[in-house]
Amino acid sequence: MSDDVQQVQPLDSGIAEEWLRKTDDPDLRAVSASKLRAAPLWSVSVWVMEFVRTDPLESELRRRIADALSAVDGVTSVEEEDREVWTVTGTPTGRALVEAVAQVVDAMAPQSFDHTALDSES
Repeated sequence: MSDDVQQVQPLDSGIAEEWLRKTDDPDLRAVSASKLRAAPLWSVSVWVMEFVRTDPLESELRRRIADALSAVDGVTSVEEEDREVWTVTGTPTGRALVEAVAQVVDAMAPQSFDHTALDSES
C-alpha cells in the first residue's frame, strides 16, 4: 500500500498550499490539508468520516482527530467545520497535519473498515 504524503498543486485559486496522503485505499485512509490564501487557516479533510455515522466509533474518531490536530506544533485552535472537515489555525505545516491525522485513521482502520462496509450495504 502506498501512503505517501505529498504536496500537490491546488486546483482552487483560493488555496495557497495543499497536501494529500495518497493511498491505495482512499475512502478509508486519505487525508488532505489545504491552506487558505485569505487567512491563516488550514482546512483538513478526513475522507473516512463521510462513511462513519454511528457511535461509539464516530465520536471516538472525532475526538482522536481533534486531539491529534491540537498536538501538532504551531496549532493554536481546532474546530469541526463539517462532517469530514476540521479548521485549524496557527502555523503548522500541511505535512504535519496530514501525518497526525493519518496515524489516527490507521489506528482505527480495522473498526472503520467494518463500519464502512456495513454503511455501503445499507
